[in-house]
Amino acid sequence: MKITYFEKQGEDYTDELVAAVKERLDQTDDIDNIVIASSTGKSALKLYDAIDGDAEIINVTHHSGFKEENALDISEDMLDELGEKGIVTFVGCHAFSGANRGVTNKYGGYAPLDIVSDTLRMFSHGVKVACEISIMAADAGLIPVGEEIIAIGGRGSGVDTAVILTPVNAKDLFNLKIHEIIAMPRD
Repeated sequence: MKITYFEKQGEDYTDELVAAVKERLDQTDDIDNIVIASSTGKSALKLYDAIDGDAEIINVTHHSGFKEENALDISEDMLDELGEKGIVTFVGCHAFSGANRGVTNKYGGYAPLDIVSDTLRMFSHGVKVACEISIMAADAGLIPVGEEIIAIGGRGSGVDTAVILTPVNAKDLFNLKIHEIIAMPRD
């Protein structure tokens, strides 16, 4: 299979990433679900326009209070627009940080999930995010476990990484399988 590599991470590659996902999706009939990390919803809309209904899209955004107390990063108007297109948006605690972050912020040190996150970041930040959001969506019952999906992530704005993986629930973390890298940054 073809892997697309980007020079660096970031939103500059969102359109190319979405095109690579569409190309890979066109090569298989076995993938029915895509999870995408899109805090504002913009990347999820680009994906929706590109894949033309070839798979169900689940958008995963930051939890309330991620940047500002009692506030979402995604607007109500965007949530409505995504919903009208059939895109479910998951808002919830991050699988790899969540309450762990509260403990390490107060007491210092590292939590076991920090090690998992840093290990996945050895590939790219987007690989870590793709794995994390697939667990979050699986735990919410929005995607099936045991079936291959496409998971899309990045860092900051936009997306730059896509993988094919088999998601699991958080309790089965080490059974998650990454099968294929569609695209990722080299940096």
